[in-house]
Amino acid sequence: MTVATPEADAPPAQGRARALAQELRQLEARLRQGGGPRRIQKQHDDGKLTARERIALLLDPRSRFQEVGLLVAHDQYDGQAPAAGVVTGFGTVCGREVVVVANDATVKAGSWWPETITKMLRAQEIAMRCRVPIIYLVDSAGVNLPYQGGVFPGQYGASRIFYYNSIMRRYLKVPQIAAVMGPCIAGGAYLPALSDVILMVEGTSFMGLGGPNLVKGATGQTVDSETLGGALTHNAISGVAHYRTPDDRTCVAKIRELVKQLPREETSLPVTEAKPPARAEAELYDLLPEDHKQPYDVRQVLACILDGGALDEFQADYAPEMICGHARIQGIPVGVIANARGMLKDPHGGAPKFGGIIYADSADKVAFFIETLARHGTPILFVQDVSGFMVGSQAEHSGIIRAGARFVEAMATAGVPKIVLTINHASGAGYYAMAGQGFDPDFIFTWPTGRMGVMEGDSAVMALFSAQLEALKKEGKQPDEALQAKMAAVRADYEQQLDARYAAARGFVDAVILPDETRAALALALRTSLNNPGPHLGAFVLPPNV
Repeated sequence: MTVATPEADAPPAQGRARALAQELRQLEARLRQGGGPRRIQKQHDDGKLTARERIALLLDPRSRFQEVGLLVAHDQYDGQAPAAGVVTGFGTVCGREVVVVANDATVKAGSWWPETITKMLRAQEIAMRCRVPIIYLVDSAGVNLPYQGGVFPGQYGASRIFYYNSIMRRYLKVPQIAAVMGPCIAGGAYLPALSDVILMVEGTSFMGLGGPNLVKGATGQTVDSETLGGALTHNAISGVAHYRTPDDRTCVAKIRELVKQLPREETSLPVTEAKPPARAEAELYDLLPEDHKQPYDVRQVLACILDGGALDEFQADYAPEMICGHARIQGIPVGVIANARGMLKDPHGGAPKFGGIIYADSADKVAFFIETLARHGTPILFVQDVSGFMVGSQAEHSGIIRAGARFVEAMATAGVPKIVLTINHASGAGYYAMAGQGFDPDFIFTWPTGRMGVMEGDSAVMALFSAQLEALKKEGKQPDEALQAKMAAVRADYEQQLDARYAAARGFVDAVILPDETRAALALALRTSLNNPGPHLGAFVLPPNV
């Protein structure tokens, strides 16, 4: 296979990837402050740790916590809902992969925004699909009342959290541990009630269908919080809770003890000792071109991610615009499917092909490879830089629609873990075929350089204004200032919507990850997904013994 326009022909990278990464770091640092220093201090003054401090104590020392949805809603509500008031993600506790949901009481007392529900449901779906324990660190005042219309009703409203609770408890046997470490009010109390184990903290936790004020208004009864639903009440009188702890640190230590006692299944995959990549991950910042439209060598990108940089390529000489092969990431076997970029020579002497475009033969190649991986139980990593499927008379005559359907069907029905990493473009139906979010991949990540949308801004301008531009051209005229302003506005709007941070703010990706943290994020995701030996076809696939 020969690349007609190799990496050397592209403009040297001068910092696009690094600049985007720096902007991401600054945004994340601000969001991790939650409600800010004053509210953090208030949490401490109340004898409580913050959500992130609790998670740090819970996880194994020096282990990675892959936060999911950190950027959700960051550009909404005038910036008053950092991370939508809840920290969600996955990591390891006593060597065991777990999902964590922790209300951030520094953000509007941990109340639920509409996007809070979205994040909690996504966390539960990860736990269900991967069959890993889920830990709830509850500290919430309940529904954020001004936004109750987006929280309370609907198929994917707050009630679905309790539906997922019930499915995990009755059918999927996913362990659920709930620690009430602050208020847990009204319908939110069903979340711990539907868990396997409930812990409470003396003096700071409260659990009840109604607080003292509501009780006073509804019944005329005057009662304090501790008597109504404190830790002693629910451990000694109601029997709702199972463990009473004196403070947050003791509570977290007890959770770690409970996780350590849980049984786990060993994977049947031949996991080997991890090897470092052939190239340093820091080099990834220099491998992507300054202009996202320019070509680069994706194999050099993979050399920074895969163990030893080794990719045992499948049909390397056929349909070279799609790269398929077997590799390992930190010793875990994985099938890699990646888009090549640039102009690619046809080995049969035909017209060159556009990299990043899926043709009929490449769709057939990938479909066959996916089916093989599925039979062998090998996880799949989709490395996205795709602009779409080929169009035109030649493409249609080649049966691109049928070949594309085979690709999509093979991907959609493969019962193995699927992980997506967008490194540049994720456009058109090619994004769907490369395991887009609608096809329920186990995890979907993007680099800050990722661009997700139907098309680029210039293409949108042509689609919207081509008739006007053509008419002006025939008259020998140029677009006036008004038309130019309209076209510029479309380009600007598309540029904003194509930004990885825009996608992350709306939950279209689980996380925007830094290039030099890619191996760590992918390895943790793979280890987490391997807890489920059965089919990965959605959260509700029941084990055979149910």
